[in-house]
Amino acid sequence: MDPNKDNANPTILNPSDLPSRRKGDAISNREDGGTGLFDGLVPTYSYLSDPFDVPPSPTSSEEDSPEAIDEQEIYDLISTISDPEHPLSLGSLAVVNLPDIHITPPTSSRSLISTVTVEITPTITHCSLATVIGLGVRVRLEQALPPRFRVDVRIKKGTHSTDEAVNKQLGDKERVAAALENGTLMGVLRKMLATCE
Repeated sequence: MDPNKDNANPTILNPSDLPSRRKGDAISNREDGGTGLFDGLVPTYSYLSDPFDVPPSPTSSEEDSPEAIDEQEIYDLISTISDPEHPLSLGSLAVVNLPDIHITPPTSSRSLISTVTVEITPTITHCSLATVIGLGVRVRLEQALPPRFRVDVRIKKGTHSTDEAVNKQLGDKERVAAALENGTLMGVLRKMLATCE
């Protein structure tokens, strides 16, 4: 970002260019003209299959292990949050980027807590709503992730004129809790998160 620009227009990414698990070539046409998109939704009926073909039951270790969550899944959760100033998503504006999401495993064998760190990049260096955007990302992740994850949202170093002050606000649990009690701010956050559901 050029700090000399007063009102730089944000770069808007095409939704097809955003990182996703689903690739365009994954949808292939079948012989009957269908795409196979909904094949997984059709239930399998037992009378159509071999009655002696019993699927293996999951072992107890598979049932007890927590579901793995990776950076792509975190990105999918937060990239659809709408920007409070623009009618676009944070992913489209490149405010959140897949390389800026990190998952740190538990630090000791006795702890089950993993840390999700998300670095956000404001569209301009003096964005007045950087704290609100960071708070929206934090709320979305805290609502969507299981309690075994600790969420750390921060402004990417050097992308905002007051990144240290904003990071201090976003990292302070008491300030975050007080902000979430503000009715006006919660209205803004609900509007931002409405596109996630």
